[in-house]
Amino acid sequence: MSEVSVTKDARGPEPATDKLVVLDNVNKHFGALHVLQDIDLTIARGEVVVVIGPSGSGKSTLCRTINRLETVDSGGITIDGKPLPQEGKELARLRADVGMVFQSFNLFAHKTVLENVTLGQTKVRKTDKQAAEQKARALLDRVGVGNQADKYPAQLSGGQQQRVAIARALAMDPKVMLFDEPTSALDPEMINEVLEVMQQLAQEGMTMVVVTHEMGFARSAANRVVFMADGRIVEEATPDQFFSNPRSDRAKDFLSKILHH
Repeated sequence: MSEVSVTKDARGPEPATDKLVVLDNVNKHFGALHVLQDIDLTIARGEVVVVIGPSGSGKSTLCRTINRLETVDSGGITIDGKPLPQEGKELARLRADVGMVFQSFNLFAHKTVLENVTLGQTKVRKTDKQAAEQKARALLDRVGVGNQADKYPAQLSGGQQQRVAIARALAMDPKVMLFDEPTSALDPEMINEVLEVMQQLAQEGMTMVVVTHEMGFARSAANRVVFMADGRIVEEATPDQFFSNPRSDRAKDFLSKILHH
């Protein structure tokens, strides 16, 4: 476990008992397609789990079930010991605890950057406006777009918009952050500016589930790599183990295709 504790401020191995997100035998169909098959996955507090695999393997669906953007057909999901609520205020509260950053930036186009980051705080967390704005500005500084606070999303580059989306999720003090292919809609030169912010969050101990094609990020930031194919988790390992010595033929095949181009 030494490589894990080094990247995590030398806090030693993650406490195995502190289960923040637990998926227990989760199944999900879209019509006849069985997109998630008997998924068991436990994510500890402070752990960074990177989910990789071929397109259509169920990675994004897995991510979206954790904050109930997708319902599941069977099995259970708990966040911090509580089952996912069905709807209403409880669900809004859950979504505040589970920050989500999507492929498309999903910012409110008619609101400024600052308003985008304060809105959830005032509406869901009931923070007063002044405190919310103060926090928003601090977070925008932290992700490197503090000088864009009064602009509208359309005036920002894709990389800047995605960093605002990260700040917006962080403003809710989430227990866990989900990233669903956060860089796949970005131009190559913008990818690193977003990955750097994510890298920083990982180092600060944020619990993260990241669906990505960025293998460099998986290698350097993950505590654990989860490899999915055909709706199943095929293998889980530390990045070192996974990239240097994958156990399954599916993973070997996948890695040979992506690492040799």
